[in-house]
Amino acid sequence: MTSLSRRNFLKFTGAALGGGLVAATTFLYLGDESRQLSLEHITIPVVNLPPAFEGFKIAQMSDFHLYPYTTPELIRQAVEITNGLKPDLTVLTGDFVWRNLGAVFDLAQILSGLNARYGVYSVLGNHDLWSNASVVKGALRESGLPVLENQGIPVNIGKSTLYLAGLDDGWSGNPDLDAALENAPPGAPVVLLLHEPDLVDIYSKDSRVALQLSGHSHGGQVRLRSIGPLILPHLGRKYDFGLYRVNNMWLYTNRGIGNISVPLRYNCPPEITLFTLGMA
Repeated sequence: MTSLSRRNFLKFTGAALGGGLVAATTFLYLGDESRQLSLEHITIPVVNLPPAFEGFKIAQMSDFHLYPYTTPELIRQAVEITNGLKPDLTVLTGDFVWRNLGAVFDLAQILSGLNARYGVYSVLGNHDLWSNASVVKGALRESGLPVLENQGIPVNIGKSTLYLAGLDDGWSGNPDLDAALENAPPGAPVVLLLHEPDLVDIYSKDSRVALQLSGHSHGGQVRLRSIGPLILPHLGRKYDFGLYRVNNMWLYTNRGIGNISVPLRYNCPPEITLFTLGMA
């Protein structure tokens, strides 16, 4: 998301609302939803889903950006809520840091408390690469949070398999879907983790992928009912939040947990998503 100073945000908001800057700004800050975690329940029908995976639950969190606008207390609350859902799998779709690289060590320690029956997996986002991808990956892995970087793993229930694949960041990295799916069993539905949602236009052409889970856009953070999101980032403008059907694939764009650029959310609360897979 493009960085926007508080002063420029206020100017932009006033212009967007046609004047009344002080009243409009006061209204937005009084309506700030930054600490109001929202839980979204989404059912995804998956073609060729093995019967053993019907009802399989995947929890998603994204875009943590710990410090300065996102607090450890909010992340701890998100971890507690997510664990209470008793997911089979938990995925983290990138942007762990913003301007404070050292924050990843505090964040990784908090996220190490996540529990899921078949594990917790992550991919990196553009801010992680812009900060220092090696440091972010190292902190996550040391806390027991594997990072999938053009890699995939099978999730097995009995003799049935769901394949989880993760790509390198699509803005500043080198995503390689073929590498990530190199060991995918034939016919196994693929859940793809990729930070930037708009790249679904490329990856939805691969019939192996059933569902792409992304973040990146923050849903715009500030969404005005008559205008929509005020600011959206590169590769997060077309599919900015929620569930989409693209070609024969599902895409979900998570609004994220943290804030950047401006310290507020409006009509766009931070989000934890719980997906339940069903047979199509």
